[in-house]
Amino acid sequence: MGRELLRLNLSGTLAPELGQLSRMKILDFMWNSIGGSIPKEVGNITSLELLLLNGNQLTGSLPEEIGFVPNLNRIQIDQNHISGSIPKSFANLNKTEHFHMNNNSLSGQIPPELSRLPSLVHLLLDNNNLSGYLPPELLQLPKLLIVQLDNNNFSGSSIPSSYGNITTLLKLSLRNCSLEGPALDASGIPQLGYLDISWNQLTGPIPSGKLASNITTIDLSHNRLNGSIPGSFSGLPNLQRLSMENNNLDGSVPSDVWRNIDFSGNRSLILDFHNNALTNLSNPLTPPANVTILLSGNPICTSQNQLNISQYCQSISVVVPGGSTNNNTLCPPCSTDLPHENILRSPIPCLCAIPLHVDYRLKSPGFWDFVPYEAEFQHYLSSGLSLSSYQLEVSTFMWEEGPRLKMNLKLFPNNTPLFNSGEVLRLRDMFTGWLITDSDIFGPYELIDFIPGWYENVLPRRTESSLSTGATVGIVIAAFAAAAILSSLVTLIILRRRSSQISKRRTAKRIQMKIDGVRDLTFEELSNCTSNFSDSALIGQGGYGKVYRGVLADGTGAAVKRTQQGSLQGSEEFFTEIELLSRLHHRNLVSLVGYCDEDNEQMLVYEYMPNGNLRDHLSAKAKEALSFPMRLRIALGSSRGILYLHTEADPPIYHRDIKSSNILLDSKFVAKVSDFGLSRLAPLPAMEGVAPGHVSTVVKGTPGYLDPEYFLTHNLTDKSDVYSLGVVFLELLTGMQPISHGKNLVREVVAANQSGMILSVVDTRMGPCPWECVERFAALGLRCCRDETDARPSMVEVVRELETIWQMTPETDSVPLESESRCPWTPGRTGTQLSSSSAGGLMMAYQYMSSSDASGSNLLSGVVRSTNPR
Repeated sequence: MGRELLRLNLSGTLAPELGQLSRMKILDFMWNSIGGSIPKEVGNITSLELLLLNGNQLTGSLPEEIGFVPNLNRIQIDQNHISGSIPKSFANLNKTEHFHMNNNSLSGQIPPELSRLPSLVHLLLDNNNLSGYLPPELLQLPKLLIVQLDNNNFSGSSIPSSYGNITTLLKLSLRNCSLEGPALDASGIPQLGYLDISWNQLTGPIPSGKLASNITTIDLSHNRLNGSIPGSFSGLPNLQRLSMENNNLDGSVPSDVWRNIDFSGNRSLILDFHNNALTNLSNPLTPPANVTILLSGNPICTSQNQLNISQYCQSISVVVPGGSTNNNTLCPPCSTDLPHENILRSPIPCLCAIPLHVDYRLKSPGFWDFVPYEAEFQHYLSSGLSLSSYQLEVSTFMWEEGPRLKMNLKLFPNNTPLFNSGEVLRLRDMFTGWLITDSDIFGPYELIDFIPGWYENVLPRRTESSLSTGATVGIVIAAFAAAAILSSLVTLIILRRRSSQISKRRTAKRIQMKIDGVRDLTFEELSNCTSNFSDSALIGQGGYGKVYRGVLADGTGAAVKRTQQGSLQGSEEFFTEIELLSRLHHRNLVSLVGYCDEDNEQMLVYEYMPNGNLRDHLSAKAKEALSFPMRLRIALGSSRGILYLHTEADPPIYHRDIKSSNILLDSKFVAKVSDFGLSRLAPLPAMEGVAPGHVSTVVKGTPGYLDPEYFLTHNLTDKSDVYSLGVVFLELLTGMQPISHGKNLVREVVAANQSGMILSVVDTRMGPCPWECVERFAALGLRCCRDETDARPSMVEVVRELETIWQMTPETDSVPLESESRCPWTPGRTGTQLSSSSAGGLMMAYQYMSSSDASGSNLLSGVVRSTNPR
């Protein structure tokens, strides 16, 4: 028995009485707006096989009782707001194959006990707040096919070498997990098709073992890997993308990676090696036309000895392919009295029929480019649905963050204009009952919506009148008999809608709107959690309004940003901003938790940062001073967050208001960049890690942090953020404010350096620390604050330099005062000037403004339109 309640626009909470449905096998509330916590009584549904709650507003922790449901095969609780740890009791789920809990707020360690799940096939925990170490015990799972843990914080953990021996594995994705240590040797995984360990802090050489011939995607980019590129990447017949950009790789560019690849059928290959230290060619590059090679940012591109490689050294666009089916046909148009369409591949020429539409998502595909696999996908899914291959068309497809692949499918009747009612119901039940076998290459799927359209009248009508009433309703039906309860399962939703709240909603579009991963909160909820916006809860104030500390009903700490009347946006503009912010997922960016838009109230709700902002910790009034290692870690974390905005956000974003008060610190002093109120969408980057072009815009930002060229030309670029971040670095170095008592921080540090007195401005409260680290950090800050845009480093270079300095710094978070033997300098010592090597030749070219030159120009960060070098 079961009930499919997909996309009914249900709100309210799940009633504990659901636990009385002991014979229920499928519980499907996907893609509604159900809030509250998952009742522990769900653990009493002993016959339950499919628990499908993804795409709601659920909060609270996972009930331990779920771990004692003996027949549970699939847990889909992804894309909610579930917090807390994964219960160890889940180790009892002996029949569970699918463990989908991605895109939540789960924390703590992945329980090693999950290694006792004998049936587990898919482990999807990406986009959470998981930490600790990666359990090596996953090796013990006998059927494991997919491990997807991207965008978590396993700081200090390495990739267990045992993962290289999970012989069943098809996909391993550990992107942006703060992992350290060596890269994984995956040559012992015979069927591996997809490997992504990018955006970590992996070091050492790339393992030279030969990967499986199935492999389509290898992404080792954005690490600190060194050494040469092994020849073992050549001859992989299914390879679509090999990404090694932004490492420290040297030696030769491989010249035959494309060997053994058949480029028929729209096959292509991307080889991305940009921003490394590659110096030469092992052989001349003569790739097929379908191969793209990216080499910019390597010494080989500036070498006089290398000819005929200029086309590989240019910044070109690399876009993940998306698109739609070619609908060109020589057939006459179908009749317009009904929604008929041509069946393009029908054996009956020019047959018109009315299709069903299905919104469908591949949650963890094993490829980078769908086009070569489209025909195989159509055959796979049509076979799974017991249809002929011509009856299924992929109308459109689009890559989403994850990466996940969303598509719209058309299902056509078999050589007739119309489906009969039984066939419509059969197809719906195939999708909603998860009766289609998962594919190795296409991975787990997700039904987003089954759209009957013209066939709506042949489906059983679903009573919704009790769900649309405006008054406060608390309907709890006792479970007299399973059959009776199943016939009215919808009424087991406890509605929390209040007529007064509904009347406040601006439009019908507003009521139905739902943004993945962001909670739609009411004014009453936010008023309650902030003690009616009391002054005691006030933690910040600016031109936009006020920020209050609060605790949501599920215990989540929150910072509520309440916009004042003069700053309200239009509803469409407000939701566009929310939708954009909801797509930003990085451990060094403050996460958007929810929003409120009622009458004349607009509020954004962010995760609460208990250690406040960086500016307060640099103030002379701070109770405890930050040590140099802590300051360096804050600089590195902030830079990684900004680099993500520039190169990984979709679309890319320029922050435009980076300052120390917008860098917040969590309970462990992890830096998180906040306040995107002034941010602007950037043009698409030329390629990952390479700066986009400029945006012409009205100048906005904070005095003391403004890029001088941006101020003068109104051209906002990624280097505008670099300048502002450089000012923050100088704040970290000196403890001083950007503008204070008529002094400009950038000018003061430049003057001190030019006069050989750089140590006179270093904050003595940091305690002793290695001079070489301080010297390189100061040089980096000054390079970022160069007047000329082109003279500033890119964010990739900033992050790389900070990582180098971090490796040189003692590993402890604070340096004891008695350990002066580590630090061959004394704070306050004079007569020291940054060397030209550490400052990158900065002293010879920097145009320093004297006080008279810059008088009255503090709002321009101490820079005037035209100057002469001293």
